[in-house]
Amino acid sequence: MSSPSENDAISLADLSATHRDLLWVLSQTGPSESGPLHQALADYYTDGIDQARVCDTLEELIARDLVTKHTHDTTKYRLTESARRALSARQAWQAGTHNVEGVYK
Repeated sequence: MSSPSENDAISLADLSATHRDLLWVLSQTGPSESGPLHQALADYYTDGIDQARVCDTLEELIARDLVTKHTHDTTKYRLTESARRALSARQAWQAGTHNVEGVYK
C-alpha cells in the first residue's frame, strides 16, 4: 500500500473502537511489544480483551499501513506517520477544531 501524500488524510472513522484504542495506546507508549499493548487494553476494557484479538487487530492495522512491525530480539509495533496524522486529525475533530472543508476525505 502506498503512503498518502501530505494532502491526503487517512480517516479513522471506519475503524472499530478497538483499532482506534490500540492506535491511541501506541501513540502514548511508543514502540511496544504486544504484551504491554494487550495489558493496557485489558486494564481499560471492563470486560477485558483476549490477547489473540489484540494480535489480530495489530495485523489489521499493519495491513492498513497504520502500524509497522519490527523484529529483532523481540517484536515491536510502532505507528506509521500516516497513523500519527490520522490520530491528530481525529483529535482535532473530537475537539471541534477540524477543517470541515477537507481534512477528512
